[in-house]
Amino acid sequence: MRTDAVLTLTQWLSPAFPVGAFTYSHGLEAAFEAGWIKTSADLETWLTDLLTLGSAHADAHFVAAAYHARVPLAEVDRAARAFAPCRERLLEAEAQGRAFCDVVGHVWDADLAGLTYPVALGRAVAIEGLPLELSLTLYLQAFVSNLVSAAQRLGPIGQTEAQRVIRTLSPICEETAREAADGELTHIASSSFLSDIAAMKHETQRSRIFRT
Repeated sequence: MRTDAVLTLTQWLSPAFPVGAFTYSHGLEAAFEAGWIKTSADLETWLTDLLTLGSAHADAHFVAAAYHARVPLAEVDRAARAFAPCRERLLEAEAQGRAFCDVVGHVWDADLAGLTYPVALGRAVAIEGLPLELSLTLYLQAFVSNLVSAAQRLGPIGQTEAQRVIRTLSPICEETAREAADGELTHIASSSFLSDIAAMKHETQRSRIFRT
């Protein structure tokens, strides 16, 4: 494994990379408000569903599809937008994608623009010749870590509990990455309905600290 590849991926997927991930809860804020998530066990179940059945699972396939580029990139990006179940989920994908394209375009001199976040990442991974499966695994771990961090701000979930959730979900991140690596758009599905409903409910939530 190339050390420079690992360093590039950890930089792109670090909380310090300026895509503004910390401002999004992916509907978690509404789920806590509704009482659907109360404990670290609830959070672990919720995130497991996202990794195996929901948005994180679909995103991993979009990353891989953009990497393989068997169909035009614009078609992959349109599919990624179509999978957003509501306005705020689309906001997450577009705003983070725009920020990622801007920074990677300037720092790595990559030809990126106008792509949703998972599609932009997949294209950047291909341009830089980075290992796809590792990229997918680290992307999913970053997704989980960001939402666990959001959950700590929303509910009674301590630092040790939070790290235990991330560690427990790491093998699932690996499994999802392996499954998604073929990049076939026909294999993409999403059925985490309660998470989608939470994202919709957040759009009209009156008191909130996250953008989504």
